[in-house]
Amino acid sequence: MNEPFILLVEDNEDDIELTQRSFERNNMANKLAIVRDGEAAIQYLSTTKMLPVVILLDLKLPKLNGIQVLQWMRQNPATKYIPVVILTTSNEERDKLAGYDSGANSYVRKPVDFEQFHQATLQMGLYWLVLNQLPSTD
Repeated sequence: MNEPFILLVEDNEDDIELTQRSFERNNMANKLAIVRDGEAAIQYLSTTKMLPVVILLDLKLPKLNGIQVLQWMRQNPATKYIPVVILTTSNEERDKLAGYDSGANSYVRKPVDFEQFHQATLQMGLYWLVLNQLPSTD
């Protein structure tokens, strides 16, 4: 991918499809790369030449959970500053604390209703892809 893209780290096929449909409906120009477990996320981030502009990270993943992925990212100079939005079904306070303690930039609970999910992805896209400014890592 030569243009800015979003990395979705999600193992649930229904949530992947819902995210893809929502991005299409929102006419988001950024491409969506998908990995389905924590180990694959680290492998992807370790080997790709172009890093995503934002990562949507589920917490409950096979192999390595979202917190473990996030901790690895924050210790790695190449991925340290990539914005990470935890996008999960969990509303547990301990998950929120663990996410922010590990360096998450945002914590968003997945709405069950498609229309609410559509609105959430639209707002996330506008903020993280249009308004947010990242530091130069060159």
